[in-house]
Amino acid sequence: MTDKTNTTHKLTPTAEAALDLLGFIQRSPTPFHAVSNCVEMLESAGYVSQMLGEGIETGKFYFTRNDSSLIAVSINAPLDQGFHIVGAHTDSPCLKVKPNACYENNTYQQLGVEVYGGALLGPWFDRDLSMAGRVTVTDQNGRTSSRLIDFQRAIATIPSLAIHLNRDVNDENKINRQTHLPPVLALLENTLDFDALLLDQLKKQYPEQVFGAVLAHEISLYDTQPPAIIGLEAQLIASARLDNLLSSYLGLRALLDHKAQSNCIVVLSDHEEVGSATASGAAGPFLESVLRLICGEEHAYRRAICESLLISADNAHAVHPNYSDRHEPRHQPKINQGPVIKVNHNQRYASNSETQGLFALLCHKSGVPYQTFVVRSDMGCGSTIGPIIATELGVRTIDIGVPQLAMHSIREMAGVDDCAYLLAALTAFFNEVPGYL
Repeated sequence: MTDKTNTTHKLTPTAEAALDLLGFIQRSPTPFHAVSNCVEMLESAGYVSQMLGEGIETGKFYFTRNDSSLIAVSINAPLDQGFHIVGAHTDSPCLKVKPNACYENNTYQQLGVEVYGGALLGPWFDRDLSMAGRVTVTDQNGRTSSRLIDFQRAIATIPSLAIHLNRDVNDENKINRQTHLPPVLALLENTLDFDALLLDQLKKQYPEQVFGAVLAHEISLYDTQPPAIIGLEAQLIASARLDNLLSSYLGLRALLDHKAQSNCIVVLSDHEEVGSATASGAAGPFLESVLRLICGEEHAYRRAICESLLISADNAHAVHPNYSDRHEPRHQPKINQGPVIKVNHNQRYASNSETQGLFALLCHKSGVPYQTFVVRSDMGCGSTIGPIIATELGVRTIDIGVPQLAMHSIREMAGVDDCAYLLAALTAFFNEVPGYL
């Protein structure tokens, strides 16, 4: 995908991380594409692909699972000094295309879609939507293989109902997921063949390859509006999938930038938005399997876990200027004032006083401001991969993230400076002296 990140402002030096992030997001409309782009970054830096069950041959290597989760490892110190781990997730709430997708309705060709995760549905209406994902096909020999696909152009929309036909829409906007969300693809009298549509796009993207039949697909809709740096003073970024490609990309950048003799890992998990309980999710065996492969014997694995620290990086809720009452009065994170330490004593976040102190000290040493967040006592609290991995491995964990607005919308907002702050904090974490944390 061609980068089309928008900016018409004179940018500060701190904007480099934000600009690079937005280019990555533009190229990553699905977790499959995000992992593919991460692999390209890793291999350019000399990281080598590994398979679970194989011997480790280099100090810099990576594993993938389901094409949508990734673990990158840099071994530079004795294993008994533990691992510096940054965790994030590759998925975002969206609309996914159902099997038997196309149908005709009053001459409109529409798509059956399923809501993935806790999507904010209102902003999906009246957007220029495209499709991307993974398609499993047969080749000329009848064998199965999978390819990434991305239409890259606006081919669908979900039109709103005119206010004249729904006078109460601004007071009561109840969206039915089954009947109100199917997007319009075209005006035709005969139902489209969705598999033929995918096959035609595959031939355009892979003209040198021969495909047989489409067997199955995992296709998501996404907004074609490019990411942008916005605001009168170019202080904000607006984009889809900031939650949580922001942390995924900056975590990987920090790994590639680190210089210290420490053992560093980035784990990017799929399916966080739907509970993580999958083979490629944080509740699955992927990370533990990789760590056991690296460590070998059981006692070495246990010793390494005891000396390790995980930073679970997932965006936090910035205080909203129009809804500040939704925040606890003394915990109102501000955009561009540094990463947020997330605290919840009911263990929806894995931070404790020890890990909070370690991250605070890390920020002080690297010149990064930080904030804290506690949800109002009369409101429910979200969660992250932090408590899940902490429970599975027994590793010390802290939950942090940059503050953002419009979380789970089709277009979210965060701060330019916060990208630089998070990158600096995570790079400092990877560069920390082994055994100090």
